[in-house]
Amino acid sequence: MRKLEVGILFCMSMILAIESSGAEGIGTKVKGYVIDSSCAFVKDLKKPISPECAVRCAKAGSPLVILTESGIIYWPISGAMPATGQNDRLMEFAGKRVIATGQVYSKGGSRAIVIENIEKAPAGK
Repeated sequence: MRKLEVGILFCMSMILAIESSGAEGIGTKVKGYVIDSSCAFVKDLKKPISPECAVRCAKAGSPLVILTESGIIYWPISGAMPATGQNDRLMEFAGKRVIATGQVYSKGGSRAIVIENIEKAPAGK
């Protein structure tokens, strides 16, 4: 019985350590639309109006984000220090559905991803 209690405490401490670090796993897949962050919040869009619109907003300085079907917004961030903006990397995907993999972080209700790989999602998926 004592071994079971120790095992349970160990597992619980590992879960708490993972949650407190904010890391949800290397290679986490995020599927969604690359959209202007302002449209996702202010206009409550579920998907971009058009790729041209998303590109226009991004070129004007609005950060691009990945908006999932369930409404979760992932902020693409740099894993390097000093950090760099990610709009240039996302511009070719603006207004399109993507699958991004990378390290995901959660903090204070926000989610971010350090993108390792990003590709256009297959049509109809």
